[in-house]
Amino acid sequence: QEVVLLDNEITFNEAIIEEREQGIKEIQEQISEVNEIFKDLAVLVHEQGVMIDDISSNIESSHASTAQATTQLAKASKIQKSSSSLSCLLLVIFGIILLIVIILIVA
Repeated sequence: QEVVLLDNEITFNEAIIEEREQGIKEIQEQISEVNEIFKDLAVLVHEQGVMIDDISSNIESSHASTAQATTQLAKASKIQKSSSSLSCLLLVIFGIILLIVIILIVA
């Protein structure tokens, strides 16, 4: 009877050991899956870091271009104003010369 009890206890212990071994294998598989998830996450973070660097670079480039455009617009405005003043001055001079010619022809 003691032998039967020992056999039952051994069988029970072997079943527990096998169950624990199966649990350890499942944990091992889950750890491998988590490891893969972290690797995928690292790749995504790296890719997003590159995109953020690109966005930052584009923002800085846009800022520089905008500042340069503002300067060019100011220059164009000055040129347009001086050109307009020059055109008015030439028109007045032409008008005076025309008036003198008309007076000389009439006289």
